[in-house]
Amino acid sequence: MQKQENQEQSLEKLIKLAQPTFWGYLGCKMESMDENGVVISLDAKQHHLNLMKIVHGGVLSSLMDNAMGLAVMMLRPGEPTVTSNLNIHFLAPAKEGRLIVKGEVLHQTRRSLTTQARIETSGGELIALGTGLFRIL
Repeated sequence: MQKQENQEQSLEKLIKLAQPTFWGYLGCKMESMDENGVVISLDAKQHHLNLMKIVHGGVLSSLMDNAMGLAVMMLRPGEPTVTSNLNIHFLAPAKEGRLIVKGEVLHQTRRSLTTQARIETSGGELIALGTGLFRIL
């Protein structure tokens, strides 16, 4: 229980530090975190859209990278990590509105972690799936 509280406090500090970075620029919000992973959200607005009036693929990719990265940091606090591989499957167009992103660690070794993320609309429509590989530096 104490370890979980320490992890949550560490992540909360990290989120505050991230506000002036790309995380904050995108408008990401932390929703929840537990032993199963993290949930973040984004209220997609016009500036997140491409010329086709759907959420830009780079925004969706960044959301999944953020969620998976936080899941890694929660599991391995204090260990610097970087994304070494990111695979994205775009399944449906996302429009303006709330997007919910769930990230979790599937497998880990001493030097790497394999993760997955999914993006859904607030109505539960699956928008994208992704996997990532994170290296411990």
